[in-house]
Amino acid sequence: MNLLQIASVQDTLQQITTSVEPQTTTNALDLAFKGGWLMIVLLVLLLLSVYVLIERTLVINKARQEDSSFMNRIKDYILDGKIETAMSLCRNTNTPTARMVEKGISRLGRPTADVMSAIENQGNIEISKLEKGLPLLATTASGAPMIGFLGTVTGMVKAFMSMASAGANVDVTILSTGIYEALVTTVGGLVVGIIALFAYNYLTTRIKGIVNKLEMRIMEFMDILNEPVA
Repeated sequence: MNLLQIASVQDTLQQITTSVEPQTTTNALDLAFKGGWLMIVLLVLLLLSVYVLIERTLVINKARQEDSSFMNRIKDYILDGKIETAMSLCRNTNTPTARMVEKGISRLGRPTADVMSAIENQGNIEISKLEKGLPLLATTASGAPMIGFLGTVTGMVKAFMSMASAGANVDVTILSTGIYEALVTTVGGLVVGIIALFAYNYLTTRIKGIVNKLEMRIMEFMDILNEPVA
């Protein structure tokens, strides 16, 4: 083999290598578009989950803030017989504890069971306010993977339909659209579901901490009512 033949073979090998070199420039956005219309549903669920996480975090942080001297001032006012002043302090203090204490003060003079029942009812209202949006996170955490699985099924159906229509001329390019949709929607559903699940557990834990603090403050309030007057 002479030098010209060797050079020709090298050029041919280089052309083959260049032609079969895989293209790896596909980014995450391109993959998301290949997931089909179900990716729009997953995107909406993701945006809603992030919104609920941020909005509820701000609300919970605000509910956790309280004046350390609040209960002491309530105690002094009640023991001094300044009921209206205590009520005014509760109205001017925008916290769940203050609203529950206000409800209890408004029932003073009635049996202890009635006072406690009124406080518990107000407590349930306060907790329901804090838990607003959590059902959406719980639904997304369980539903997003199912939507991804639905995309997997529809993508494989498209792949097999393309295979059937191609007949003997089956090519990977023909199947790529359905396979992309099957895999991308699965990944998208899992990612959205995991984010929603972690957000739900995080917010639930924070709310439980507030509930425990509310129970402590109400026990303090009931102790104040049962404290003997000097």
